[in-house]
Parts: sequence; structure tokens; C-alpha cells
Amino acid sequence: MASENSFDIVSKMDMQELNNAVNQAEREIENRFDFKGSKSSLKLEKDALIITSDDEYKLNAVIDILQTKMIKRGLSIKNVEYGKIEPASMGTVRQRLALKQGIDQENAKKINILIRDSKLKVKSQIQGDQIRVTGKSKDDLQAIMQLLRKADLPLDLQFTNFK
Repeated sequence: MASENSFDIVSKMDMQELNNAVNQAEREIENRFDFKGSKSSLKLEKDALIITSDDEYKLNAVIDILQTKMIKRGLSIKNVEYGKIEPASMGTVRQRLALKQGIDQENAKKINILIRDSKLKVKSQIQGDQIRVTGKSKDDLQAIMQLLRKADLPLDLQFTNFK
């Protein structure tokens, strides 16, 4: 019985964990002495995070606190794209952090090429913002997972629906 096994490659950020990381970072900013009287804030939107602070130095400190909280909660900072620092109201500065969800076409093609070059007997196809990999051997599929974990890709990958 030669049945096909498959799994999906996705790149998603756990929004609940991100929300928790943002809340922890806000609490730490409230309690830290170097932020007393500061106008630093984090605002989570649907697909972005807006950070506002007094100056560039404090903005970078807020980003550092946020990254620490994200890493402690198991979130990859690879899925965060940093916008440019721009002036905001009342002498503050603001930076927009875009949250990448899904695998874009360019990276999907890179992943497909990596899978094809591995010479394992598997097929991969792009399905919107995810990639489905199918093959007869579960060992081949697990070898593909290991290959992709070791590859230096600009986004964090998760493997779901392993059947």
C-alpha cells in the first residue's frame, strides 16, 4: 500500500503570544526607571505594530525590550519587518513594524528550489501563502523539514498537517 504522505509549510505569527509579549513589554516600560515620564508606547494593529517614543535611543530600547519578550515567548523576530523611523507629534518618533504572515511568492520559489535540489522523492506545490509537500516516504518528508530548518531563510517556518 503506497499511500501519499504530506505536510504544509506555513509562516504564521501567533497573534495571542504577540499580544502577550506586547503587554509584558508595556508593563516593563512602565516600571523601568529610565522610562519615567517617557511617552513610549506600543500599539498592536491587525498586521503591524506601531512603537512611539521620545527619541531614537528610547525607541531602540523599546524595540529591544519587545524582542526579548517575543523570544521568551517562542516568537521569531524573523517575521518582523522594521520600517523607517519617522517624526511624530509632540517631538516624539514613531516606527512601524510590519508583521509578516504567510510565505510570499519570492520565498516560496526559493523553498521549492531547495526542495527540488535535495534530490529526495517528494513533490512541492505553492498553495497561496503556504506550500504543500507530498511524498511516499515519511522519512523523506522529515528530511525536507530538517533541510528547511537548517536553511538560512528570511522568515520563520512552521510545519503543519503532517499526514
